[in-house]
Amino acid sequence: MGEDKKRLFLGFNQAIKFKFCGSTISSNAGLFLYRELDEQLRLTEDAAVNLIDIRSGSNKQYKLLDLFRQSIYLRLAGYEDVNDSDRLRTDPVLRYILGGKVTDTVAASSSEIGRFETQYLTQPDNLNVLKNINRSWIDKAH
Repeated sequence: MGEDKKRLFLGFNQAIKFKFCGSTISSNAGLFLYRELDEQLRLTEDAAVNLIDIRSGSNKQYKLLDLFRQSIYLRLAGYEDVNDSDRLRTDPVLRYILGGKVTDTVAASSSEIGRFETQYLTQPDNLNVLKNINRSWIDKAH
């Protein structure tokens, strides 16, 4: 009897190869599943579109989406605060998961993520976005 091949909901990126390279090792490979789900449902992308960017000038190294994703994915990986960002900013898995420009450079530093969480996200308009985000994500998943 032949096996019935069922189609999975998530389609992993075939460009990712897993191999041991001592200099580029990462313990964050579990984040790939979260990123695939996020990509399918556009959770962080839709949320970041509604965030108000209070930064002025042209010195915006990272998009709000990059900062938002980094903040969320670090928590999902078990990093409780932003102090680990300096060590993880070159992590190959984290950089790939964050996507965009970060893939080719480095992720945001601890001070940049700290500013994002304490200054940008705490603006009244952004707090309202965050208040409504869970309901929006649950509705999307259903």
